[in-house]
Order: sequence, then C-alpha cells, then structure tokens
Amino acid sequence: MAMDATLRALANPTRRAMLELVWDAERSSSEIAAAVGATRPAASQHLKVLRDAGLVRVRADGNQRLYRVDAERLAEVRSALESFWGARLGRLSATIAADRTRPVRGERPPAAGDRPPAAGERRARGGGPS
Repeated sequence: MAMDATLRALANPTRRAMLELVWDAERSSSEIAAAVGATRPAASQHLKVLRDAGLVRVRADGNQRLYRVDAERLAEVRSALESFWGARLGRLSATIAADRTRPVRGERPPAAGDRPPAAGERRARGGGPS
C-alpha cells in the first residue's frame, strides 16, 4: 500500500474517529456513522478511503458490513513513521531541552535567592515608587 494514501486517510479527523471506534471491536457502518455524527453515505465514503488505505478490514455478516482495524497495516505505518521521525524527534527534543537551560537574550539568569513575584505582587523597577 502506498504510504501517501494512508497518511491522507489519517489526515481527516472523521476518519481518525472512525478508526478509533473499530480499534478494539468490530462495528457496523451504521453504528460508526451514528457515533461520528455522519450520514450513512458520508460514513461509507470515509470507510472506503480507510479500506483502500488498508487501515480497516470489512467482513460481510448477512446484509451488514462490519469494520475492524487492520493491526498489521497500522504496525507498518507506525514503523515507517518511526523510521522517518524517530531520530529527528530525538534531536529536536534534545535541542529544546538545551534551549530551556539557556537564559533568554536580554534577561539575566535568576540569582540564588530570587523568587518569582507572588500573585498580585509587582516587581519594583529602578528605585522610584511603584
């Protein structure tokens, strides 16, 4: 399956909500539609996109269609995203942590006895009455 189609399918909040609904249990298309507040035709279109992306499997039970997440496909998606973002996010996290320990330009680092002003208290500025 093409990763682009999968990511496009996941980009839609309604489809993500549908995916969450079928994560742990099979659900009918009408049950899914009701849960996300969509019409049955709109839900069917969203479910088709999820199905085409390989994110859900469908099983016919009489005249009902029951949907369930495809755990293998989601594992593939997760692996692909981790390989793309994993090291980059780790470096970003380290950079952010380092930036938080550096003082902001123009501010002095807090002295040992400094405390933040209490609620409603104003910090005095340069010698005059406040």
